[in-house]
Amino acid sequence: MSFLTLDLNLLRVFDAVMTEQNLTRAASRLAMTQPAVSNAVKRLRDALGDELLIRTAHGVKPTARADSLWPAVRRALTELEEAVAPRNFELASAHATFRMAMADATAGLLLPSLVRVIENQAPGIDIRMVPLTTREPRPMLLRADIDLAVGFFPGVVAQLQGATETPIRHERLFAGEYVCVMRKEHPLSTKTLTLDNYCSANHLLVSFSGRARGLVDDALLTLNRERRILLTVNQFFTAGKVVAASDLLMVLPRHLIEATGMTNALVAKELPFSMPELQVDMLWHERDERSPGHQWLRKQLRNSGAFIPMAP
Repeated sequence: MSFLTLDLNLLRVFDAVMTEQNLTRAASRLAMTQPAVSNAVKRLRDALGDELLIRTAHGVKPTARADSLWPAVRRALTELEEAVAPRNFELASAHATFRMAMADATAGLLLPSLVRVIENQAPGIDIRMVPLTTREPRPMLLRADIDLAVGFFPGVVAQLQGATETPIRHERLFAGEYVCVMRKEHPLSTKTLTLDNYCSANHLLVSFSGRARGLVDDALLTLNRERRILLTVNQFFTAGKVVAASDLLMVLPRHLIEATGMTNALVAKELPFSMPELQVDMLWHERDERSPGHQWLRKQLRNSGAFIPMAP
């Protein structure tokens, strides 16, 4: 295949199909017929010598070659679009939908101020929240399932900081410390929390995946200690309700206690062992790096994060 003979319009079709993961929706996006989109995909397959897109019951699934090719195509098309027709973002008249993934507690902290801005200044902006069920949101960003992810992604951020070629961008929003949380009438609430009585208690773990092991267990392992996790849940609000009505202990970032909705029924105590600082980052794809709307969204989240209370 010679690049000189490649019809570059095929790359626009490829980008739309990769974004929508569906030929019919891609056709609507491009103002084309579905057969025309199918034909364009076939021509690109023939030119590149790869299937690129495999039909499924719910649309199409990209091959490994398509996944590796798309970031470069998206980046090039974005740069061309901005050079030919720079986009303006007038907040009062803008119409856009942003899809974000974050835990319920984080959303409870960041979304109220964002919604107030939208209600007062940006009536055409819509927000769609997607469940965050993993500490690895990059596949969702690469597939364009979401526009932005917010959360604690230590492994991902460590890799990004050392990477030179990656389409994923990140920014620190805020940081906090972990504390042990229990109901106010808990037998340990009036005692010094020691490593022994901490490990002897029953525990609740907030786990997006349902895996009954977390950072606390890794920290305890270095001390040759372990704890019994009686219950795992995938929402901080649920965790607060359960802990407030039981003798289970849970470890939370201090700033998320309020998000449980049970602040008056809970008490926080310093952990009897060391834990790394919690760092909350937002991640996005480079295709949105210079988008005025996306820049506005990141600014709003940055402003919201600056006012997250760190005190007990």
